[in-house]
Amino acid sequence: MTYRSASRDIYTSRALAQLPRLLTCLDRNPFSPTYGCFHRDYWLYKTSDFPDAIRQFGILSLALVYTHDFPGNLYFRNAIVKEWTEASMMYCVTIQHRDGTFDEFYPYERGWVGPTAFIAYALAESFALLKDTMDSKLHAPVLACIRKAALAVSKGDREKDHLANHHAMACLALWKANKLLREEWLAAAYQRQWGSFLQYHNFSEGWSVEYDGPDPGYLSATISFLARIYKEDPMVEMYEVLARSVDFAAHFAFPDGSFAGMPGSRNTQHFYPGGVEIFGKGYLPAAAVAEKMLAALGEGKLVPPEIMSDRYVFYRVPELLLSWIEYASVQEPLPILPYEQPGYFRYFGKAGIYVRTTLSHYFIASLAKGGVCRVFNLRSRLSLLDDGGIVLIAGNGRILTSQWIDPSAQIKAGEEYWTVSGNLNSIPMHRSFNPAKFVLFRIFLAIISLSPRISHWLKGIIRSALIHSPRTTGTAYKRTFRIQGNELCITDEIRLHKSRSLQSLRIGGHFYTRYVPQSRFFQPYELIDHTWNASPGELKELQRTGVLKIERKVNLSIPPDSNPS
Repeated sequence: MTYRSASRDIYTSRALAQLPRLLTCLDRNPFSPTYGCFHRDYWLYKTSDFPDAIRQFGILSLALVYTHDFPGNLYFRNAIVKEWTEASMMYCVTIQHRDGTFDEFYPYERGWVGPTAFIAYALAESFALLKDTMDSKLHAPVLACIRKAALAVSKGDREKDHLANHHAMACLALWKANKLLREEWLAAAYQRQWGSFLQYHNFSEGWSVEYDGPDPGYLSATISFLARIYKEDPMVEMYEVLARSVDFAAHFAFPDGSFAGMPGSRNTQHFYPGGVEIFGKGYLPAAAVAEKMLAALGEGKLVPPEIMSDRYVFYRVPELLLSWIEYASVQEPLPILPYEQPGYFRYFGKAGIYVRTTLSHYFIASLAKGGVCRVFNLRSRLSLLDDGGIVLIAGNGRILTSQWIDPSAQIKAGEEYWTVSGNLNSIPMHRSFNPAKFVLFRIFLAIISLSPRISHWLKGIIRSALIHSPRTTGTAYKRTFRIQGNELCITDEIRLHKSRSLQSLRIGGHFYTRYVPQSRFFQPYELIDHTWNASPGELKELQRTGVLKIERKVNLSIPPDSNPS
């Protein structure tokens, strides 16, 4: 039997170690016009021409360390920290657009959830923590800022981003704003937004849509956001959503301590522990996930805040601090996770996720994503195979890959095998600004600055160009995976649509084809090479005949002996 044993102080030690970094990002000069701004690139380096509002999420970190006596917290009840928190809240007031929105990636973006709902939530939560001690003159402008932001969020998703975690955060922002302001329209807006979130949740399998499929990293964020509402309003329907979501997410807690990654629709490796800590008090499978991930965080196996960019460390620090506060101190035996259950098999047909546990190995694959798969040796707890799929580089530099969620792909799955076939997709990988394009883009932004409608249209265009714009090619592939005794047999077949020059062909290893800002954080398992590269002769054969079949075998009886820990 397993009980909770990992120290909850792991959360605070990781979080508090980043407070000097957050404060370094903050303009702490009371005589500065940008006093309270967390965007150091803007106020000090002058390498950005606008303040990124999402970094103001740091307000919540300061409010938490000021009000809670965490272990080793030298910021607790420090008057200067409170002043900086108040300055940061007031800076939000100064950079808010008249329609209540904020900008994150570029000027006049007027983002919906990112950043507007996140800032509304951070301000509401921080105000609730500080209202009895903060300067009363600040109450009215801060509350007005929260109200305006909540109104913008209440208008719904005009960006059509298809991100369930954004809809969950919109629910949380509206819930917290209504708790603070107590206005009927906010309660109604929250109910509408909850209904909107449910359109993105798959009740039968427990996952929520992130663009075009499940992404476990962002599912953990969804669980965290909704659990904070559930804690105060334990609705039966939300309990069902949280329980099923936890059960699905548990399949992506891997034996080596890592979480998610390539099998997800957005490739994210991060884990939000706050939700499973809150929900784990009454649902033991959530406490089991929380325990495994807390131990992994302590061992450096999860993506830690110190390797995240300045933009995203602002999310991670308050999440860890809140997780310490909400730690599920259960005294009952914890259930085991899927990788700990020999003989376990599950195929999530709608998600296209294959999971299998034998006595010695754990197998997981996203068939919907072209057969991306990972295999773990349970004795060593290390990765035995990481296979991101097929990447074919044409002579003109076009990148063709199987690693894309393609609804037209043909999938079959049984307990000891799976197969997926379809067409390779051409992926845009190298879109970036040059000076001329950058200047033209900024001129266009200035022209549309007064039109929220055009701002939302533009964001949709940008999202489509960076994220949703693969082109299906006529080059076909078929991937087959079969467990045969002590061997894993993988067969890949490629059929060119027409004769073309080729630069290279690679199969397996870690790579990512979708643009996702909060992804691609380094993990030690990337140091092991699991790739197969076609020889010049094999490339010539593929060009000459139009067909190439590659067969690989992995000896499952031999554990990996050189994986880094």
